[in-house]
Amino acid sequence: MTKLNQIIAVEKDVKAKAHRDLTDAYHKVQKAPPLSGITRNYRPKDEDGDQLPTEQTLVQIKIEDILRDVSDSLTRLFDVTLTKDVTNAEAKADVKVDGTTLLEEVPVTYLLFLEKQLAELRTFVSKLPTLDPSETWGHNAATGTWATTPTETTRTKKIPRNWVKAPATEQHPAQVDVYHEDVVVGYWTTIKFSGALPADRVNQLVTRVDRLVEAVKFARESANSAEVVDRRDGRIVFDYLFGT
Repeated sequence: MTKLNQIIAVEKDVKAKAHRDLTDAYHKVQKAPPLSGITRNYRPKDEDGDQLPTEQTLVQIKIEDILRDVSDSLTRLFDVTLTKDVTNAEAKADVKVDGTTLLEEVPVTYLLFLEKQLAELRTFVSKLPTLDPSETWGHNAATGTWATTPTETTRTKKIPRNWVKAPATEQHPAQVDVYHEDVVVGYWTTIKFSGALPADRVNQLVTRVDRLVEAVKFARESANSAEVVDRRDGRIVFDYLFGT
């Protein structure tokens, strides 16, 4: 009994052959000379006149023959495609992850869709921003984000100071220099917030996607091993189209 995966395997070749045959047929019917024929018989006016051989050109291409060839080629394609589509509608499999059934009786067409979408989703998930590993993070319930441990830094201000280089005397005033001293005037308490994810969370998400992809592929192979519902309706179509 033919399996669905066998039909899928030959579909590409059948489609390519049908396309070639139809293209060849199209080019053939565009050429007028091979479609035409003629016979010319010569009869002299007098009995003793020249006898000339009959001239004849045979028809090389008959449109009915072309139609029959196209019909035969496309009938195979129509039958293979219909067989595949009808079987696809019946071919189903469960998607199981770690022994647990996640999705039941999923059609093979949906499994193909799911496999493609998961591949794109993996790219997205693997590129999610992660928290700066150089910081210590904890979840902040008030903001719903991640927050660092508070750090404290000082705020300073330059205060002018006087330095007496030489005290005043009866003869001279005091010699004083002015300099600035950094004095702590306050404290900054800093907390950094982030909406990114911990690296282990991103790794967990990527792993889950990979497991589901593997499960979907396994389910697809299982569904594709279903026995085909063999359909031979192509001849009906071309009997109607090209029939006399």
